[in-house]
Amino acid sequence: MPRRRIVIVTFPDPQPLDLVGPAEVFGGASDLVADWVDGRPTNPAYEIEVVAEDAGPIATRSGAYSILPAKTLAQCRGPIDTLIVAGGSGVLAAERSETMVEWVRSAAQRSRRVASVCSGSLLLAAAGLLDGHRATSHWATCSELARRYPEVEVDPDPIFVQDGRIWTSAGVTAGMDLSLALVAEDLGEEVALEIARWLVLFLRRPGGQAQFSSHISAPADRPGLRDLQIWMADHLDQDLRVETLAERAAMSPRNFARSFRRETGVTPGTYVETLRLERARQCLEGTSEPVEEIARRCGFGTPETMRRAFARRLGVSPAGYRERFRREPAPV
Repeated sequence: MPRRRIVIVTFPDPQPLDLVGPAEVFGGASDLVADWVDGRPTNPAYEIEVVAEDAGPIATRSGAYSILPAKTLAQCRGPIDTLIVAGGSGVLAAERSETMVEWVRSAAQRSRRVASVCSGSLLLAAAGLLDGHRATSHWATCSELARRYPEVEVDPDPIFVQDGRIWTSAGVTAGMDLSLALVAEDLGEEVALEIARWLVLFLRRPGGQAQFSSHISAPADRPGLRDLQIWMADHLDQDLRVETLAERAAMSPRNFARSFRRETGVTPGTYVETLRLERARQCLEGTSEPVEEIARRCGFGTPETMRRAFARRLGVSPAGYRERFRREPAPV
């Protein structure tokens, strides 16, 4: 079995689990399929390296510990099987580093697969690797990714996305889901499921399952559209079709749709459905209202329409969502 080289790129102020999660998945899978002699694996499936621009320990945001990369970017040469760019608050500074961006661009050319975890997608986009590709990121980063890199087809819903050899994932633990999918592609489904059990992951989630965290797009910069966003959130049970919203904004439907997407990163239809889903989720989590009443109040009209939206966007039915996330009332 050929040994596959996994290179995980990081920078100061990373999200540690973006590095440790994938490393543990690949390392555990490697151990599972290895031949062991005297307590040591003799033919590991993966060789895993964490690299950074400079030598020495990298401080994490909490300050509780640091990470010591195996190599600098300059020392990381030769073919790479899978290049993974981690995320974290330091990604914005990493985007401004010409050395980092150029290295990622160059390393991608000698990699079979390229992936990002969480906000690492911004670094891939800065290197031009996401242009023309469908991609995702942490829900809090998707709007910024869409606004700053309009050539990227940003999908804020899935926990990870594959588009050819480019893989991107949502926040933090979704990087482990992406890594498990890569292991399944390399070593088979049984190995991926076994390492998921060893890591005591609840399950190996499919990439199409939605991020359950809220990810409403950022407010528009234009005052008129920003006011309209506020009005929409307060009138979810009303007619919120593009034509109606455009009339309220005193714009033509075509100009309104184009302006709204440019300002928020999503279409008006997607934005409205997301608002309705968020409100429905809050009701399912915090009230005992019947699903029929929630569907009406949130603007879905019928329970079936709401069920289809939940299945498409969240991968679960309203009843299933309530069962999983319903908050118990506080004791009296």
